[in-house]
Amino acid sequence: MTFEHLKPQVTSIISNSKLTVYDRLLTICQLLEANVPHYNWVGFYFKNGDKNELKLGPYVGEPTDHTIIPFGKGICGQVAVSNQNFVVPDVSAQDNYIACSITVKAEIVIPIFVNGENIGQIDIDSNTPDPFSEEDERFLEFVCKKVAELL
Repeated sequence: MTFEHLKPQVTSIISNSKLTVYDRLLTICQLLEANVPHYNWVGFYFKNGDKNELKLGPYVGEPTDHTIIPFGKGICGQVAVSNQNFVVPDVSAQDNYIACSITVKAEIVIPIFVNGENIGQIDIDSNTPDPFSEEDERFLEFVCKKVAELL
């Protein structure tokens, strides 16, 4: 399924007020993981109150011990500081990488902005080396904009 086919489904999930915010985010994770072959772990991290750390939100994939990530640590923590997309084609080449699973080869993290503030991010791990294209990046920016409307 192409990203263009997934966009209306993401929009539909976001606008489904019968589900809690948590359940809508989890449903988006499930949709992406099930329909994009190189998305092996899909989850959200959000700023943890006033603390300079991220807290794990809804996700699908292997369980992770990384439920709290300090700003600046790992790919997610770096995005919390830089406010920029971060595409990592080869996680083994990153000095500041927090390994979640030995099967992970690549990662992409896109920030979520609400009123100009970086309040969280979508984090995707792939077991495929260098799978992420500009198309992935643009699609995930779309997902983050839709999620921002919900928050």
